[in-house]
Amino acid sequence: MNKVKKKFILYALLALFVLITVLLSVINVINFSMVSADADAITAKIANNHGAFNADPAHDKFTGIRGFDPGRLEGQGPESPELNESTRYFTIAFDKDGNAETVAFRISAVTESEASDWARSLINENTGWTKTTYRYRVFKDGGKTLVTVIDQGRELLPSYRILIISVCGEVIGLLISYLILSFVGRKLFEPLQQADRKQRRFIAEAESEFKIPLTVIDANTEIIERSSGANEQTAAIRRQLRKMSDLVKDLGSFAIFDKSDINKSRCDLSSLLAASLDVRKPSFESKNIAVECDIDPNAVIEADTEALKRVIDEIAENASKFAISKASFSLKTENGHTVISQSNDTSLGSGNLEQIFDRFTRLENANGLSGAGLGLSYVKDVVKAHNGRCTAKSENGIFTLKIYL
Repeated sequence: MNKVKKKFILYALLALFVLITVLLSVINVINFSMVSADADAITAKIANNHGAFNADPAHDKFTGIRGFDPGRLEGQGPESPELNESTRYFTIAFDKDGNAETVAFRISAVTESEASDWARSLINENTGWTKTTYRYRVFKDGGKTLVTVIDQGRELLPSYRILIISVCGEVIGLLISYLILSFVGRKLFEPLQQADRKQRRFIAEAESEFKIPLTVIDANTEIIERSSGANEQTAAIRRQLRKMSDLVKDLGSFAIFDKSDINKSRCDLSSLLAASLDVRKPSFESKNIAVECDIDPNAVIEADTEALKRVIDEIAENASKFAISKASFSLKTENGHTVISQSNDTSLGSGNLEQIFDRFTRLENANGLSGAGLGLSYVKDVVKAHNGRCTAKSENGIFTLKIYL
């Protein structure tokens, strides 16, 4: 149940992260685009005036430079003397021989010589950003190529601040969302956890309640057989008693396994798997099931030996029940994990079978076979308690179960 709650919180946070990231990205892209458009309007105005602001803004003439919208400067105004005085820029003109001439130089960040070299490096460009905070425009005027570069660092500062605030706000928002989701998750999953606890109590109580009547029936059947001899009726009672006893055994043996139940010691998985397969060898042979084994003889881990013995027994028992003609087992160490793998041919369709680990789940190929659908649930609980995981899938007529410890 805790795993489901964690997934709920994780997916909710992921969805929130994607939503906020997309929203803030759009806001910041629009913001930076507007700054770029403002800068282009200024460079276009400079280009319309042959590379420099006029001393008298009233004499500015706009000759239709491509990409220039005079309305773009509305508010700050193409006639605004403040714009002319506050813009930090330089314009360098190059003739067809590549000789440089300074048309305008109103910037303190570079020298005229550095500005000339900088402009020369941009002569084959059009419009864009250079050195992060400088916007440039390359244009033709009177047979010469002019390069205008303006400093937009001051104008970009608010945009960078908005970007930083956006990132910090997203982190804080996700943290607050995590705290809220954790609280809501506790309230939301409490009824499910209570239902889980009730199911545990039911399993324990059912085991206890069934044992007494089964014992009485068994004893009375034995008395009848002693007094009147065994017959078809008592044989039928015995068969049903065995089925019920197996079910009660499943309820007791495959009760929910928690981390608190672990009693770790040196666990030789190689020996456990080999012994379990050896015990079931007659069962495989009677059903003409060919068995293949690939067991690492040195698979030893620190774990609850008794619990993992039941896990391996359950895997081997499942193979003997559901395999059609062949079954294979492997025990190997991969990437620091001990991996137990069991596969067999099957009549199941292709797909992941995660539901097979749910309690009381029986697939269509289990019809007519004994069992209550508790075995693999116990396997999952034991593996999870050992910080491992289980996977099950059916593909191309082959069922594969893997356990990572």
